[in-house]
Amino acid sequence: MTIAYWITASLLALVYLASGGMKVVRDKESLVASGQTWAKDVNPSVPKLVGLLEVLGAVAVIAAPLTGIAVVLAPVAAIGLVLVQIVAIGIHVRLGETNRLVVNVILLALAIAVAVLGFLALPL
Repeated sequence: MTIAYWITASLLALVYLASGGMKVVRDKESLVASGQTWAKDVNPSVPKLVGLLEVLGAVAVIAAPLTGIAVVLAPVAAIGLVLVQIVAIGIHVRLGETNRLVVNVILLALAIAVAVLGFLALPL
């Protein structure tokens, strides 16, 4: 199960480092232009905050078990990423962007898997 954790956590972390990093470094207008239409009608700090949460979650699912420090943070961070995806799915449904839900559902399933595997496979 440990191998399964590292594979799923690595995939999840890569996606969230890229996605969250993009939200942190880009301005709101360029995010909207790149297809993140949800950012159009929100305060400019909201995408930055979401990006920061995504990056912190990605770092936690890898760094905590890798260093052995506060390992329980890894599955807890994965639960946080589950919540991020639940909110994202709700926003996409509200905006009528159902064509984007496939990616969100895959990320939701991956985050759930990382949380479950983290609680089962890691020495908490």
